[in-house]
Amino acid sequence: MSEEPADPSVLAGILSEQTDKRIDILRRIADVGSISEAARSAGVSYKAAWQAIDTLTNLAGTPLVEKAVGGAHGGGTKLTKTGRMVLDLADELSRARRSVLDRFAHREDSPAKHEGSRLARVTAASLQTSMRNQFPATIETLKIGSALVKLILRIDDTHLIRASVTKESAQLLGLRPGMEVLALAKATSIEISADFPDEKNDARSHANLIVGEVIRSERANKGGECSIRLPSGLVIVGFARSGHGLKLHQKAVASLPPSVIVIGLAS
Repeated sequence: MSEEPADPSVLAGILSEQTDKRIDILRRIADVGSISEAARSAGVSYKAAWQAIDTLTNLAGTPLVEKAVGGAHGGGTKLTKTGRMVLDLADELSRARRSVLDRFAHREDSPAKHEGSRLARVTAASLQTSMRNQFPATIETLKIGSALVKLILRIDDTHLIRASVTKESAQLLGLRPGMEVLALAKATSIEISADFPDEKNDARSHANLIVGEVIRSERANKGGECSIRLPSGLVIVGFARSGHGLKLHQKAVASLPPSVIVIGLAS
């Protein structure tokens, strides 16, 4: 990777220091000159800290840290010019965002004054993705295993879904019970059917199963995209197999394997 062609504003524009642990780790490296010390003070593992730096480097297209030669402790790690610019831009964007949200919260017609604003989650989420399914969710439980962290997420008043992430991802996102997150899934990873799984070896028997009403259904003979609406109003988009026979207003089951659910944070 070359440092020259990178545009720090692109990277800083999709990150928020308030919700992105990666920016916090980058800042700590700038302060202490050590990835291991930055990881320790941020409360994450050394591996998670390197994952954060690798991800930022991939997004920037250029190194954000480099080895520092010499010094009292024989060297360490310091930010590149682009890394320092990313932090400066992140600071400016954070101040501007706080100013805008503060003005909005004090408007007389602001939902934030009356119903606690869900609009903030919509307008603050800067991630653009091809994932059609994006649900606000609350972490009900979090169980740490040897390699994975298993989550139970509440997506509405009656539906809980299971998901899993690596321990490093859980640390970098700061996941904890009661936390509000986004649950995302590709439509192509969700199967919609008129039938519940009836065999233990059916792959769907280990998935999250959610029942809703068909509101869109295409290509009954060849199979295609299908959408169901839950009683709460949430819509799940998936695909039905050929010959599915699903009709509008019919009850159908969406199968969401825990492994396909991605956890995100709205900035």
